[in-house]
Amino acid sequence: MVELRHFINGEWTTGSNGEKRDIINPATGEMIAQAQEGTAEDAKKAIGAARAAFDSGVWSDLPASERAAYLLKIADKIDEKHDEWTRLETMDNGKPLREADADVSDAAQCFRYYAGLITKPHGETYEVADPMQAMVVREPVGVCGLIVPWNFPLLMSVWKIAPALAAGNTIVFKPSEVTPITPTKLIEVIEEVGVPKGVVNMVMGAGPVVGKEIAESDEVDMVSFTGGTKTGRTIMQAATGNLKKISLELGGKSPNIIFEDADFETAVDWALFGIYAGSGQVCSAGSRILVQESIYDKFVSRFVERAKQIHVGPGNEENVEMGPLVSREHMEKVLSYIEIGQQEGARLVCGGTRLTENGLDKGFFVAPTVFVDVKQDMRIVQEEIFGPVVTIQTFKTEEEAIQLANGTKYGLAAAVFTVDGAKAMRVIKKVRSGITWINSYHPTYNEAPWGGYKQSGIGRSLGTYGLEEFQEIKQININLQVEPIGWFEETTKKKEKEKIST
Repeated sequence: MVELRHFINGEWTTGSNGEKRDIINPATGEMIAQAQEGTAEDAKKAIGAARAAFDSGVWSDLPASERAAYLLKIADKIDEKHDEWTRLETMDNGKPLREADADVSDAAQCFRYYAGLITKPHGETYEVADPMQAMVVREPVGVCGLIVPWNFPLLMSVWKIAPALAAGNTIVFKPSEVTPITPTKLIEVIEEVGVPKGVVNMVMGAGPVVGKEIAESDEVDMVSFTGGTKTGRTIMQAATGNLKKISLELGGKSPNIIFEDADFETAVDWALFGIYAGSGQVCSAGSRILVQESIYDKFVSRFVERAKQIHVGPGNEENVEMGPLVSREHMEKVLSYIEIGQQEGARLVCGGTRLTENGLDKGFFVAPTVFVDVKQDMRIVQEEIFGPVVTIQTFKTEEEAIQLANGTKYGLAAAVFTVDGAKAMRVIKKVRSGITWINSYHPTYNEAPWGGYKQSGIGRSLGTYGLEEFQEIKQININLQVEPIGWFEETTKKKEKEKIST
């Protein structure tokens, strides 16, 4: 049995209360590991270690080139362990091997990207009134609390850890309590390459306990969280204690707009990928498909036909295209939303059930699900389900498509399918979403910013923007003529001037 422990001040340690949490393979329901159940006390120790390390300058004072060298070593180690980590990610999260394989590759490349970026700093100098020179430099924020979700256990960890370390911060990292295996492996690699003690600390455990302590602590300068909007709001409120910097990547209910002039099979194929990749457990999933009226019936028919052909099963089996949901609890939540949709009057035309045949009964599998005849105010249209459930709506005009697309509290992602480039750009510019695609769905890159509008979050991950989230901007003004300013005259000189004037 694998035992997962906290990593605090360079030491692997058990929790202060000795409690453990069972880690379950979602494809089989079997326990595959036990993780320490962190407490507020454990979090405080990790925060203290990170604070001491930052204040000592053991990491932040290193030249950017030296920090980059560490990041490159981490990337090389990930490559060495690629196959092992791919299997572990599939076992822990349930996603098919081909998805896990891509995540591990992207994780290594993310470290390489930020290793390169931090050695090419950009600042500004300003031509101001003589005799002054003004300039701007970027410095690390300080102690950063990083809290990640379970849907991309490794990759989401890297999206935060790589830029935070590149910028010179120290970190307190909380992986999801549901999927801590590959995040723990990442910390092992960080220790292996020799990152100084106290720079990277990890505490496992529940969000309302460990995450709460991180968000509330006055010793933490920033908290970066990816997860649900409700939890993000709680973290934002907790962070007001010391007005710490926050970065929140939250929920989505993203529209996929398909016009009648789109390449039909291309639109269907990408729409399937948009919702069923990751079993729909993706914040940017295209969970609302909006189809122009003239091709609506044809699209629904073809989409359902294709959805029924998706091979669902354990992620480590050959040819599996969609894996299980991450836990029994989450499966029950998704199934409850399917029931809600039917109660609301939406028509279920595909899936809608837990899959138990062919040996799937011990896992947490839900069939690809499609609802039609939905209304904009239905909960299944407005609320994030985070599973393999899609609604398909119809629209008549470009204006109506935009109105429906923007008709939720979220604004994370959106896509448009059309061969009319001008129309695509008109619609994309009016859709209130932070991540958009034209004639595709889901591809994203380390070089480009990731984040949303409205209640989908605050701030951005990835790209130069992702690095800037973990930096403070400092203005420096230099006096090039070192002499008294003479703003306030000395008393004796004032009196002499008064005598002369009289």
